[in-house]
Amino acid sequence: MHYNILVTGIGGNVGQGILRNIKSMNGPFNLIGTNTSLISAGNHLCDKVYKVPYAQAPEYKDALIRICRDEKIDLIIPSTDAETVELAKMMLELPVTAVSDQSACSVFYDKWETALVFEKLTLPFAESWRPNIDTPKAPLSETIVKPRVGRGSRGIVVCPDTLEGFGPEYVAQRRHVGKEITSSFYVTKTGKVLGPFTFERELQAGTTVLCKVEKRYDPVLAEIIKTLVKNVKIKGSCNIQAIVEDSGGIIPFEVNCRISGTNSIRSQFGFRDVEWTVQELLLNEEPHATAFGEGCAVRILMDVIYPDKDISDVLDGHTPHRIF
Repeated sequence: MHYNILVTGIGGNVGQGILRNIKSMNGPFNLIGTNTSLISAGNHLCDKVYKVPYAQAPEYKDALIRICRDEKIDLIIPSTDAETVELAKMMLELPVTAVSDQSACSVFYDKWETALVFEKLTLPFAESWRPNIDTPKAPLSETIVKPRVGRGSRGIVVCPDTLEGFGPEYVAQRRHVGKEITSSFYVTKTGKVLGPFTFERELQAGTTVLCKVEKRYDPVLAEIIKTLVKNVKIKGSCNIQAIVEDSGGIIPFEVNCRISGTNSIRSQFGFRDVEWTVQELLLNEEPHATAFGEGCAVRILMDVIYPDKDISDVLDGHTPHRIF
């Protein structure tokens, strides 16, 4: 028996990491990829690829339902925040989908709403306010402005000269200086929390390029996660991004309610959230976490070479290629 798994957003490092992790399981899986561009770096990892509209487009829903029907999809794993929100709304019309409750996906998609939830639960979080609506909570020299629903560090302005021109689609936060960490956890169907698993990291253009396993912050993070899981309907993989100040204080500033970009790296240290997702939602097996390893990782660029092919000839993993 073969299972058909649909992975969205295969043009990005999150989707490609998910695909690589599933392939490493060596299971009876057919991998169907979707992306807003027909040709991307994820094509070679898929058995078939479809181009889809952006998640917010009116045509997205029908396009995804049609793909699921035609390919007899058994499990959907999204890799972008916008798609988690839309897929959570469509749950009753789709195969099994690796998303949290719609309320959780919507809250964590919006950085302002995320700040309000942390405030309500009296959890630490970067002081946040809406530019030109709320009273600023930090001087401009200590302010960072972000799109409320942005991703990948797009549209971020650090220490702006003025807040004029930033509308209600933006959120401002106090800019905390220190080490950036990303901490992942997994909530099983029975409510058990696996993790946290934490990297201290460096980023380029919003993507982790250098990281090391860091366990000393986990006791504090575990308490934050415990409160979140008790009050917000989180299922499956989730990720907290935070700054560790020189004083040792841990200040979260964003939550990704999905499998996040370091999934391919952290699986090599024992935090196998992609594998657990497949085990739990597709194979009906209970996921188990063993002790997480120590170490570090550096991300590199590699090339997918298609000899004697035009770009229009590139389809999926069946198109002859080599990795260099």
